[in-house]
Amino acid sequence: MAPSIPEMIAAARRPADAVLDHVGPGSQIVVNSFNGEPATVIDALEAGGDRLDGVRLHQMLAPRPRASIDGKIPGLRHVSWFLNPSTREAFRAGHCDLVPNNFSDVPRLLRRAVRPDLVVAAVSPPDRHGYFSLGTDAVYTAAFIGEVPFFVEVNAQTPRTFGGNQLHIGDVVGWCEADRPLVELPPPEATDRDRAIAAYVAERIPDGSTLQIGIGAVPDMVLASLGDHRELGVHSEVFGTGFVDLVEAGVVTGTRKATHRGKIITTGALGTQRLYDFVADNPGIEFHPVDYTNDPWNIAREPLFRSVNATLEVDFLGQCASESLGSQYFSSSGGQPDFARGAIMSEQGAGFIVLHSATHDDTVSRIVPQLAPGAAVTTFKNIVDHVVTEYGVAELRGASIAERTARLIAIAHPHFRDELTAQARTLGYL
Repeated sequence: MAPSIPEMIAAARRPADAVLDHVGPGSQIVVNSFNGEPATVIDALEAGGDRLDGVRLHQMLAPRPRASIDGKIPGLRHVSWFLNPSTREAFRAGHCDLVPNNFSDVPRLLRRAVRPDLVVAAVSPPDRHGYFSLGTDAVYTAAFIGEVPFFVEVNAQTPRTFGGNQLHIGDVVGWCEADRPLVELPPPEATDRDRAIAAYVAERIPDGSTLQIGIGAVPDMVLASLGDHRELGVHSEVFGTGFVDLVEAGVVTGTRKATHRGKIITTGALGTQRLYDFVADNPGIEFHPVDYTNDPWNIAREPLFRSVNATLEVDFLGQCASESLGSQYFSSSGGQPDFARGAIMSEQGAGFIVLHSATHDDTVSRIVPQLAPGAAVTTFKNIVDHVVTEYGVAELRGASIAERTARLIAIAHPHFRDELTAQARTLGYL
């Protein structure tokens, strides 16, 4: 007789260090992102590092600094797929690696270039049918359910969520337990510049739009400005705390969406405990693998799509450097190119790239003739639609180089407009 679900769950329970039984020389391990990281499992891998040889840990957002990230565990090498404060200095020091990518492409790249042997993730406790959920982080790991074995940490504080993030006990080679609060991301403090930028974007979001809005001061201000809107939908890479008020106020209903009508579609939730409580056991929110949520063709199926993303620097052609200033990397591409393309493919869709016109002390313009030497072009000129600063909106799609240049100079900081105009003439753009 086949074992029952409770028997299968009980039989797979292990101490965290049992993960080492599933790791051999040269193993490629995919680690879930941020609050999906199984901290006790990674602790066990680091503690058993003297037994490991050539093992690589592939992860996007590491929630905390680690010895393995800093290259202090000889048998482990951290491979970052998106830099953040936990990995930035280690990468610059050569202690970990960085793989360039578009977020939608990460599962495909991992399959083809890495061929993972094991996935490790934090999950919610199993239900009576034997299913765990990947909680707040479906991202790239959900794409490997049924393909690659999982060793998981059941965190009592990981919310049970729904969508394409359900992991059955039959796909789990072992699980351990933890009871750890999720890492919160407090709302950033907004400036007058942020509020001005948000106002320009909000007035260009009609009722019935489907939104992709990230996290940060400007995105939060955009969401805070939409209280009088109606029948908005959400299909967003990240579902942040700013959306919760709009859902509870009846502004976000999803009733005009072409797909997943009435549902919020995302691949990850990142914010405060209020957000994590909101997504828990909420069937109105579905978490799907990133190769689904960020597929430009899926994005484009929603009419009136509105995408809002931030950048660091924009040149006269409309090229956006969103991950580095010159050759100094700060992050990675993420889903910005995915949603920029999907938004312009959508019927009556629009994409917005937002940035301050200058540095906080107004000494350096963020609208530039040419990107700084070595800068990575995150979103290339042909798919950049609108660029927004606190001085206005530059519409670039379908505009000539001369028109693009003039429109971008018009929303640059006034201190730099004469100098930028002279530089544009030198380049032959005006």
